Amino acid sequence: MEVILKIKETKKIIDEWKKQGLSIGLVPTMGCLHQGHLSLIEKAKNECDKVIVSIFVNPLQFGPNEDFSRYPRSLEKDLECCRNFGADLIFIPSLKELLPDENLVYVEVDLLGDNLCGSSRPGHFKGVCTIVAKLFNILTPDKAFFGEKDAQQLAIITRMVKDLNFNLEIIPCPIIREADGLAMSSRNVYLKKDERLAATIISKSLQEARKLLENGERDSLKIKSFLRESIKTKQIADIDYIEIVDLATLQFLDIIDRPVLIAVAVYFSKTRLIDNITYKEV
Repeated sequence: MEVILKIKETKKIIDEWKKQGLSIGLVPTMGCLHQGHLSLIEKAKNECDKVIVSIFVNPLQFGPNEDFSRYPRSLEKDLECCRNFGADLIFIPSLKELLPDENLVYVEVDLLGDNLCGSSRPGHFKGVCTIVAKLFNILTPDKAFFGEKDAQQLAIITRMVKDLNFNLEIIPCPIIREADGLAMSSRNVYLKKDERLAATIISKSLQEARKLLENGERDSLKIKSFLRESIKTKQIADIDYIEIVDLATLQFLDIIDRPVLIAVAVYFSKTRLIDNITYKEV
């Protein structure tokens, strides 16, 4: 496994792989890897000849009052995990390497980024897409692997690849959960013991909402009301949003008459957790 910090050096290695006709899979991360990330590396390893993991805590996707400075970093552990799961190259650009100047050109997102995390984190997806586009151009993967936990991000990046004619395929990967149902996240390390216990209410509530759908409930407001009441049984849970949207367009629905994404974001103290389920009527 090679650990490379420079764009020019990374491109040389990739050029050699391309000359050999090898396929390349990319797993973009911000580090502090957990089993969810490792499942992406594992899937990339199964589908591609070479696997690149990028580690870059992207300042463009953090708002002024968000947790960029304290975002968890564990580089040595991350490298060991990548090595154990068979990654071939770890790309760790510095801020100066990837953003040497203030950007004058960004990737803007219309419609898909207007609600959910986009409404509570203005500019977030502009920052995400700008850096992901740079990574795609630098690393030229054949496939890029993203987790379904960040469902809005996955939908936006998939559309960006289509609209901007990137020559690669986006591979969605299932949410990986702890034994008690909590969706794995780098931010879980922030949770105090009581917050960690309370946070399981998110996945439990979403699964109960799925049962309501399976039993025929189609009123979005009723399901959202149920989710709100269920999550608020934990007094330390501070709900950012609960939304039900069209799975394809991410636009709000009053009546559930098509495949949907039910997405929530909840604060426990300063730690913001997101989770979701999808529902497609059989």
